Amino acid sequence: MTVDHAPPDISTQSGHAASAASAAPHPETPAPVPLAPAPLVLEPVVPLASRRGRLRSVPRWLRRAVGPLTLLVLWQVLSATGLLSPDTLASPGTVARAGSDLVKDGTLPSAMGISLQRVAVGLLIGGVAGIALALVSGLSRLGEDLIDATVQMLRTVPWVGLIPLFIIWLGIGEAPKVALIALGVAFHLYLNVYAGIRGVDAQLVEAGQALGLGRWGLVRHVVLPGALPGAMTGLRYSLATAWLALVFGESINADAGIGFLMNQAREFFRTDVIVVCLVVYATLGLLADAVVRTLERLLLQWRPTFKGQ
Repeated sequence: MTVDHAPPDISTQSGHAASAASAAPHPETPAPVPLAPAPLVLEPVVPLASRRGRLRSVPRWLRRAVGPLTLLVLWQVLSATGLLSPDTLASPGTVARAGSDLVKDGTLPSAMGISLQRVAVGLLIGGVAGIALALVSGLSRLGEDLIDATVQMLRTVPWVGLIPLFIIWLGIGEAPKVALIALGVAFHLYLNVYAGIRGVDAQLVEAGQALGLGRWGLVRHVVLPGALPGAMTGLRYSLATAWLALVFGESINADAGIGFLMNQAREFFRTDVIVVCLVVYATLGLLADAVVRTLERLLLQWRPTFKGQ
């Protein structure tokens, strides 16, 4: 009997041989040497807190002066290079000389005294009127019904547009100028004091009632202190409006004051004197605002504020 033997599978044998060959070690082939990574160089990073600390180390008055000084330098450069004509705007040096001359001959101090007097009288009259109306309207619903609607209607009328009526009613002396200032001041104080009274926390009122405070006790110890921040804000707005009203008032039929100097300078094309008067207006306004801010810090020490980071 003959038995047929199948031929061996060459592919299988070659596969096994390849596997054995791959598994067997190859001493003649050197092992790969790992490469050392390149050193990583890190640049020093200044922390944000450190940079803020450096900026805070600079005096605050110096930081606040950067903007005005930059504007002044740019103004001087434009004037020196001729890009800004003297007929359009005088150079800072010319303005400084004009201001010095006005101070030496007493013209500027006299004008400042008259303008300050107008602002003080108008602020006093308008402040008393605005605060009184706000107290009546804010503390009483009957007062609100009788006063608030009328004040809200009148405050929408441009108070500058009332200058012709003031001249007809009060003449061309000091009265229309003071009335214009008082009107602008009264509206700002009324709105802010009224909002401050009505914005007092109701829980504070309930706590005061629980402690046995009567109506006037609540007004004195709870309502008025709670409305004080709004009153200070209204006073700052009122001062800004007072200087604005003074500019309008003194530009019409004025025979003294800073506005009178500006009118005279306009007739003779003295841009240096005009700029001096504008700088005086701005300086007086900044000084008045600084006084109110100081008063606000003294009266509102109990109120926590966010001072920035």
